[in-house]
Amino acid sequence: MHLSLDCRATERICACSQIKMEQESKMKPDIPSLSVATTENPTALPAPQSSVPTPGPSLPGPASARPRRPQRTPRLEGSIDVSETKLQESPTKRQEKPSSPASRSPSRPVHTSGAVAQTYADDPRVASGHSSGLRSHISARAASMPQAPSYRPPSADPNAHPLRALSVAGTADTEPHVGEDFRVHIITWNVGSAMPPDDISSLLGLNVGDGNTDMYIIGLQEVNSMINKRLKDVLFTDQWSEVSMDTLSRFGYVLVTSQRMQGVLLLVFAKYYHLPFIRGVQTENTRTGLGGIWGNKGGVSARMSVFGHSICFLNCHLPAHMENSDQRMEDFESILQQQQFEGQTVTGVLDHDVVFWFGDLNFRIEDLEIPEVKAAIDGNRLSLLWEKDQLNMAKDSETVLEGFQEGPLKFPPTYKFDVGTNTYDTSGKKRKPAWTDRILWRLRPMALAGSHMSKCSSGLTSGTRVVQHLYRSYMEYTVSDHKPVSSIFTLQFPYKVDVPLVTISVEDEWREVADAIAKFKVAHNYCRSSWDWIGLYKVGFKHHKDYVGYTWAKQEESDYLRQEHEVTFAEEELPKESGEFILCYYSNNMSSIVGVTEPFQISLPSSSMANLSPSDSSDFTSEDEVRQVDSHSSSPGQGRPGSSDSSRSPTPTEGQAPGTSKPRPTHTLPHPTPETMD
Repeated sequence: MHLSLDCRATERICACSQIKMEQESKMKPDIPSLSVATTENPTALPAPQSSVPTPGPSLPGPASARPRRPQRTPRLEGSIDVSETKLQESPTKRQEKPSSPASRSPSRPVHTSGAVAQTYADDPRVASGHSSGLRSHISARAASMPQAPSYRPPSADPNAHPLRALSVAGTADTEPHVGEDFRVHIITWNVGSAMPPDDISSLLGLNVGDGNTDMYIIGLQEVNSMINKRLKDVLFTDQWSEVSMDTLSRFGYVLVTSQRMQGVLLLVFAKYYHLPFIRGVQTENTRTGLGGIWGNKGGVSARMSVFGHSICFLNCHLPAHMENSDQRMEDFESILQQQQFEGQTVTGVLDHDVVFWFGDLNFRIEDLEIPEVKAAIDGNRLSLLWEKDQLNMAKDSETVLEGFQEGPLKFPPTYKFDVGTNTYDTSGKKRKPAWTDRILWRLRPMALAGSHMSKCSSGLTSGTRVVQHLYRSYMEYTVSDHKPVSSIFTLQFPYKVDVPLVTISVEDEWREVADAIAKFKVAHNYCRSSWDWIGLYKVGFKHHKDYVGYTWAKQEESDYLRQEHEVTFAEEELPKESGEFILCYYSNNMSSIVGVTEPFQISLPSSSMANLSPSDSSDFTSEDEVRQVDSHSSSPGQGRPGSSDSSRSPTPTEGQAPGTSKPRPTHTLPHPTPETMD
């Protein structure tokens, strides 16, 4: 009982603060906005002038200009073996309760202590395999969603897999996945302006995974940003975003947000049933190239509240070359200082409960010559290189790195390779191999009440436990001179804000047009808007604009006293083909989906659908799709974007007021990709 009250009280506080922040902006008719942010945020708070580099070319400042920490013990913070058992079994058994039919929410975890430390895990409990409990509040009817191959637990013999930390993407290094854990899969890759490979399933772990990943974070660097390619990307979805959406949507992942700054791209995906509990999404970017005026180097970030806990993902591309270690640290500090978010409690990157920092950080291996480095790699003596790694050494002296953790580097250096091979650089430059591509994390510390200890030295965290299960590279991908790197984490929240703001109910099947009715209830602390709408999505949709049809959830004066509201989908908004679909409630004030249904069946009589045009509302238009439309057009105006021969009603994005009707084109105008021109 106390847990339920605590969770609901926390939800009300978080939701009210968020709604107050979001309602400060005036409602605009051209909604809903694209679920991806432009590269410039004019509302960002300015950084202190003394902390921001002066525009124009600048030289690295003296090392003494930055705060330094006392020298630590020789132990390397990043060299802790994930195979070491660090997690102690709690004497209190976690209990799972059935989900509420009204909210279809996951079971609430038992409240745990707030002073929980992060853990590197390869727990012996792995041998028992994954939990057989339900993964979400979505019912078993969602099983028709394509899933990754079934997980097979590893052998119980602890000596059977001595190199398990190097296993492919998978689940061999994961603990039993209990209901309250939230699994995050992070990928970083400097793609070297290359085209995406045809298949990235191995990189995403979809070929061996168990389907239990809740969120994918993809951070890319050096995405092709030549002027002709950038012009195409403004009009069409860039190819890396397209292949990521195409691959992940088949497994039920939806693009939450995206941010691009020239060649630096960040994509955030989540299971569709988590969308109502991912709130307050904001993105930022910071340029550090050419003294802060060019975006080839810098950082892009996305922050959000996940089940009531603040998380920030920061993708960086820092300066290259051996001698620029100090410049890399200065640029990282500048990124942290300049990136500010709107909110009362979480304004900076390090204010979040959990921060994931990754990218091409460009740190090199000092002192050793190329033959020595290659000999250590060939002999699998990677530990000899750890103590010469610039980032590992910086952790002992740089205050800005206080609290950042990293798993052991058990994979070979990921840079630099001859493109198309697994051979280290044989060009005239002969770059020394290095671990340039990294993934780190940090938990927000909390100072002891009444203590004079600093925040960073208090030892207390926000209560969220972060467990790393995998940290590896992928030698099979050869399109770039870098190898991609991924890491799998589980976030163990002390509680979850898991009550949706809007609960939608719908019949199990729509067999007639008259069945196309949805009922919904709103939480007492949710502020509706007349611009809210409910979208009809086919199972496997890519993003919030990839709907089949929609209806306005407009608010009438008589609605204020109603406990339940009802909307009807017009016949022209219904799909032509039968299949499984989902309803999602989109909030104009929050610019996100705040309610979803379970998958349900639509199988309308063929006679009812004879006069309906094919559904295609996606504003993420690919270049090939537009070419196909143009090639099949029999006249300049027929079938082209903007043509007036279509009879479908407009999408919510075209700015038409709720309740009005006007024609819309069969194919919408290509929408700008998640970024704007730099």
